[in-house]
Amino acid sequence: MSETRGPPQRPFDAIMLNVGDGHWLYVEQCGRSDGIPAVFLHGGPGSGSQHAHRDLFDPNRFHAFLFDQRGAGRSHPYLSCTANTMAHQIADIERIRTHFGVERWIVVGGSWGSTLGLAYAQQHPERVAGLVLRAIFLGTDEEIQWAFVDGPQRFRPELYKAFLHELPVAERDDPLRAYVARLRDPDPATHGPAAQVWNAYERALSELLPATTGLPDRTAAKTGRIAPTPILEAHYIAHSFFMKPGQLLNEAWRLSGIPGVLIQGRYDLLCPPAAAEAMATAWGNQCRLRYIERAGHAMTEPGIFEALREGVNTIADQTFGR
Repeated sequence: MSETRGPPQRPFDAIMLNVGDGHWLYVEQCGRSDGIPAVFLHGGPGSGSQHAHRDLFDPNRFHAFLFDQRGAGRSHPYLSCTANTMAHQIADIERIRTHFGVERWIVVGGSWGSTLGLAYAQQHPERVAGLVLRAIFLGTDEEIQWAFVDGPQRFRPELYKAFLHELPVAERDDPLRAYVARLRDPDPATHGPAAQVWNAYERALSELLPATTGLPDRTAAKTGRIAPTPILEAHYIAHSFFMKPGQLLNEAWRLSGIPGVLIQGRYDLLCPPAAAEAMATAWGNQCRLRYIERAGHAMTEPGIFEALREGVNTIADQTFGR
């Protein structure tokens, strides 16, 4: 991110919204109440919205909605996988939209947020003025296999070796299956250490030049709050993200008439450029794909945040003209 920006802007309102099934979502509003409506979809699943995400939206121009998805961040119940599917997430976005009386809005997100944004737009195209997405992930089993096994084996073999080492020898033949099983185990003594390792592994893979590639020892005592992203990711991975094979590409025709900007780090190991290229092709000429050179996956990679902010303003100019 730019080092010249000041402290993140503060929301002018925040509520806990009852979306049913025992879930309450933390939802905040930023900017100006009469501004251009936009909603931000965080990654993971499970990472939660962050203060810095507010700065994607010029507070003098936008009425931005940020929220923590089911089981994540400040939403309740924390880490809950019950009634937590793609269909529930899409319904939650609509619940937020109708609660605040928004007719149409710009949808912004990255990684899993891009997956959710595309799925939402394909189901409710009349509610989407435009899409600004980064690190395109289409929610396929093949992408997950690449992100956590095939890609690291080729480009970060020492990290992959450490990832394997933190599993018992008997479970190393299929590490993806083994970690997902451990992360879904109800016993904190099993899923807690696995979450710590998975979280550190994914963080190292998300940056072109990670500050550290060390993984925590699964045998060491684990304290503090369990990272939510691995737990919820495992839930979604186990269910192929609750989508049909190839669903987002097969239904890209539903995006016809919606302008979009895709931001893609050239050296994104977790969500490599092939998915962004495929989506841009299927979407058609209303979609602009922009590569950020010398950047990996994370939104904090050089040039990514600035490109997203620029994309948000570009789509606003096209769709709202103010």
